[in-house]
Amino acid sequence: MIKNIIFDWSGVIDDSVENHLLVVNEIFREFGSKEITLEEMRENWVQPYMLFYNKYLPSLTHEQEEAAFKRAILKCPKSKAYSGIVELLKVFKENGIKMVILSDNLAEIISGRIKSFGLEGIFIDMVTHVYHKLESIDELVKRNNFKKEETIFIGDSNHEVEEGKNAGVLTGAVTWGYATKAKLESLKPDFLINNIEELKEAILGKI
Repeated sequence: MIKNIIFDWSGVIDDSVENHLLVVNEIFREFGSKEITLEEMRENWVQPYMLFYNKYLPSLTHEQEEAAFKRAILKCPKSKAYSGIVELLKVFKENGIKMVILSDNLAEIISGRIKSFGLEGIFIDMVTHVYHKLESIDELVKRNNFKKEETIFIGDSNHEVEEGKNAGVLTGAVTWGYATKAKLESLKPDFLINNIEELKEAILGKI
């Protein structure tokens, strides 16, 4: 029985895929690489994210990417919550599910989105600006007294599935985020989640 959820943020709760493409292409333009399409980004997206950027910009450093990301994100419109996710998270809370966030995004961005989405009080903990997520999974599990067999890490990329398995928790991959369904399916997560109803069933079963 699943009692605890570790959520990745971008591409899972925050419907930011198109904004992410804007950021990627802004960084590419700044460092002299040609723009890519949404399909190419989703096909090639991999985390930790420098693996992706260095495919196109081999000499780009992590420090350069972080600085460019902060400049680029300011040019993006505010993203919205993925359709139906806010209501579902509230249902999870009503059913006693404990939820935390683990993301490579910036704390100030996530905190602002939580407020604008109306999700205050939903998450009991948050770890942000994380590049390698394995240690942070263990940190969240220990700090919140989660049992690993009752905990699932839900993300939208290879990284969440791989690191969730390495940490010994259940894994869930949503197909509406940054990576393609085919790529996520090849990683064999415990749950491949195509829509809100499948996410609800994965956590609560058929109720």
